[in-house]
Amino acid sequence: QVQLVESGGGLVQAGGSLRLSCAASGRTFTNRYMGWFRQTPGKEREFVAAINWRGSSTTYVQSVQGRFTIARDNAGNTLYLQMRSLKPEDTAVYFCAAKQSDTDYSPPYDYWGQGTQVTVSS
Repeated sequence: QVQLVESGGGLVQAGGSLRLSCAASGRTFTNRYMGWFRQTPGKEREFVAAINWRGSSTTYVQSVQGRFTIARDNAGNTLYLQMRSLKPEDTAVYFCAAKQSDTDYSPPYDYWGQGTQVTVSS
């Protein structure tokens, strides 16, 4: 099992920045694709970004391309999502997730955190 705990969410004005963190514990953090997803009430969970174990490959949904940056610290077992130029439509609960493997970023993901709320005011 991999336990994931997100932090760093909050309320920010449009145009502002936030950095989300995801602390992993349990089974090894390595050799796994890691990702961020988000969800708003009444909508399906949406893929936001993913990163491979070595950090050499990142993938983003088009709506956050150029504004969000995903990164990982394998020694510290932590995943990050730096969010800049935030927009009201970025408001959501953000979830950290991990896959069993490092082969590709596509869902399904196997382990999930509880989520952290991000609210962007206009």
